[in-house]
Amino acid sequence: QLHLVESGGGLVRPGESLRLSCTDSGFELRYYAVGWFRQAPGKEREGVSCINNSDHNNNTFYTDSVKGRFTISRDNAKNTVTLQMNSLTPEDTAVYYCAAGRIRGAVPAAGDFNFWGQGTQVTVSS
Repeated sequence: QLHLVESGGGLVRPGESLRLSCTDSGFELRYYAVGWFRQAPGKEREGVSCINNSDHNNNTFYTDSVKGRFTISRDNAKNTVTLQMNSLTPEDTAVYYCAAGRIRGAVPAAGDFNFWGQGTQVTVSS
């Protein structure tokens, strides 16, 4: 059982950056794929990025709207997965959730993730 905790959200201006972190108190995060999802008011939850575990070469995935702006990485020694978000726009405003699971197909799907954090708010506004 994982207990995921996100941190790093906040209020920034367009063009600025934020770094989100996801950690697990049980130090088992390294064995799982970890994804970042977001949900904006009135919209469906959206997958943002995902990093697989070392058994799958830490392969990374990004939704098209964040490619080139967001970078996901993991530090197993620190039991942390980080989402570096650059060049933020108001369209990135949402509650961001990290989730952990095992990817069963060629690409990650929301159903692959069994463990979810409580979310952290990211607001991009001038």
